[in-house]
Amino acid sequence: MPEQPRLIKKYPNRRLYDTKTSAYITLSDVKDLVLSKENFNVLDAKTSEDITRSILLQIILEEEAAGMPLFTTDLLAQMIRFYGHAMQGMLGKYLETNIKSFVDFQKKLQDQSQQIYGESSNQMQNDMWSQFMNFQGPAMQTMMATYMEQSKKMLHQMQDQLKTQTRTLFTSIPLPGFPAEPTKQPHDAEK
Repeated sequence: MPEQPRLIKKYPNRRLYDTKTSAYITLSDVKDLVLSKENFNVLDAKTSEDITRSILLQIILEEEAAGMPLFTTDLLAQMIRFYGHAMQGMLGKYLETNIKSFVDFQKKLQDQSQQIYGESSNQMQNDMWSQFMNFQGPAMQTMMATYMEQSKKMLHQMQDQLKTQTRTLFTSIPLPGFPAEPTKQPHDAEK
């Protein structure tokens, strides 16, 4: 039987209460739970509404405001434009799939470095990873750029397929922006 997620309650005074440790915690503590891959849910103590996503977004906002941001202004603007767009659901799945692929790739590289250099402390692994990225940075950037270009092409192909399928599905219904299919008249067949 899978373990129940750790329950964190958010009270109206904006404080977070960890029911496992029976103590108040901070957003930084929640971030640590994420980093340690702990399964948890955050509920509004008053309404019992699941607000986990909201808390995770707050953590992202804090991370973006401090240090080096992960998202450019252009990327954030593009993401906002997808809300309410027909492709919104597909974009979420697309991003999730690409992040998973990137994490899997990173894990494989770390596993390979462990096989080469043996078991070592986390700090040594982080140092090796940093050194590897320094030496292999340009090659990695080229590989990731190629991967992203392929992903972009795939997304455009998916959009084109959806357009084609939509046209095929609704050929008998006039849609704004799409030319109507010409209907054959009975006397056209005789000519």
